[in-house]
Amino acid sequence: MRNTSGRGLRPDALGTFDTVLMAVAGSAPAYSLAATTAVLVGAVGFAAPAALLYCALPMLGIVLAYGRLGRLDVNAGAAYSWVGRTLHPFLGFLCGWALVVSATLFMVAGSLPAGSLTLALFDPELAEGTWPATAVGAAWFTVMLLVVLGGVRLSVRAQLVVSGVELVLLLLFVLGAVVRGGAAAAFDWSWLGFGHFDGVSGFASGALIAAFYYWGWDVTGNLSEETRDGRRTAGLSALVGVGVVFLLFEAFTIAVNVVLTTEQITARGDADTLALLGDAVWPGIGGKLLVVAVMLSTVATLETTLIQVTRTLFAMGRDRTVPAAFGRVHRRWNTPWVAVAVVGGVALALFVASNALGSVGDVLSGAVGAMGLQIAFYYGLAGLAAVVAYRRLLLSSVRDFLLGGVWPMAGAAFMLWIFYESLAELSTASLVVGLGGLATGLIPMIWYWRRGSSYYRPAKLDAVRALAVETDVPYGDAPRQHRPAADETLATDF
Repeated sequence: MRNTSGRGLRPDALGTFDTVLMAVAGSAPAYSLAATTAVLVGAVGFAAPAALLYCALPMLGIVLAYGRLGRLDVNAGAAYSWVGRTLHPFLGFLCGWALVVSATLFMVAGSLPAGSLTLALFDPELAEGTWPATAVGAAWFTVMLLVVLGGVRLSVRAQLVVSGVELVLLLLFVLGAVVRGGAAAAFDWSWLGFGHFDGVSGFASGALIAAFYYWGWDVTGNLSEETRDGRRTAGLSALVGVGVVFLLFEAFTIAVNVVLTTEQITARGDADTLALLGDAVWPGIGGKLLVVAVMLSTVATLETTLIQVTRTLFAMGRDRTVPAAFGRVHRRWNTPWVAVAVVGGVALALFVASNALGSVGDVLSGAVGAMGLQIAFYYGLAGLAAVVAYRRLLLSSVRDFLLGGVWPMAGAAFMLWIFYESLAELSTASLVVGLGGLATGLIPMIWYWRRGSSYYRPAKLDAVRALAVETDVPYGDAPRQHRPAADETLATDF
């Protein structure tokens, strides 16, 4: 189980601001709004802000679960390690595999829009072609691949520029919408209530769509080994990041209700919603500026997704649950270069293969549905893992009962409910890719289990014992680069 390069990831490379920035970029506010707003408005109409609000509440339960688990086990594999040490190693491996599959799918689902949006700034007709969008998207992806390979500090600097411009543009449009006032409807507080949902089924359809606005904030967990005081910083940054994107999502969906009619939104289609809003707020240049924001958001979340998948594969390679080469770290940049290279090669191959599926929209609709299954699966298990890890402390105070038990459990139940509901809602292609991708993980799982990987003989993660050790031994004195021998049971974080 030793790291074959003799090196680990770069410790203490990131601070709180850096990881908050990564959490916001991971959720991709502009991309999420552009890709999903028309679908959400088409499903629930004026209740779109309410759907995002009531979906944020259980999502915060998962954020709390990540923060509490991160205090006990600092690990680049995040849910892969936590679920394996609390529920079962097989479930933990499948959590890691679900993230790997969903992130790899997003390389296509994110890079194709980046390419088409870039082309749309110069030639809207050219942007409709799948091959040109694939070529430009692959170029953006390659740039982000090189940035991630160059180290976590370089990744943060690039993110500061890309996400900084994106957030400034989004805030300017929120202010512009407030100043301009409503052309379609006046603001109504009932938009945040349950009155506009068409019964329970309407609420379920809205929640199913809204849940995936937020995906990506958990990159902070995968960066915990590279973060100063990762036990606390990763969880806090995720909480702040989700709060920021929640406010942006609410502001923009309210602005859409105020400025645009439902007919305008659904007639133009998903990708044009923000451009339509931009033209309405700032005629002439507004649409292009928001297209720039969406393009930058897509590029930014490509980077954070690459970080998530490569850190997860690094942790799995280090544990010998996938080939050990994935655990190798570049001697100069302290990045898992083998994982970066393999993910890059697979994603570029998928770019070419995706052209056989048809238009950009066809590729996106199939991939997003498949990703939804993977995300709901590993988020739900992570929420359960937090409750199990802290079970002996849940009755010690009201705070622990609510924040450590009720809220994470509600978040887990919500995510697993979404997983169940998706099985009936998704297309056959999405189900085959989503469930089939998860099932392929059984092959390496069984292979390395039979070969005796110590990951499958874990020391159980228990909050009482772990926090007692943390109290007795200052975190800074702990041997952070310890790697267990092949026959040693995994007992502590890395």
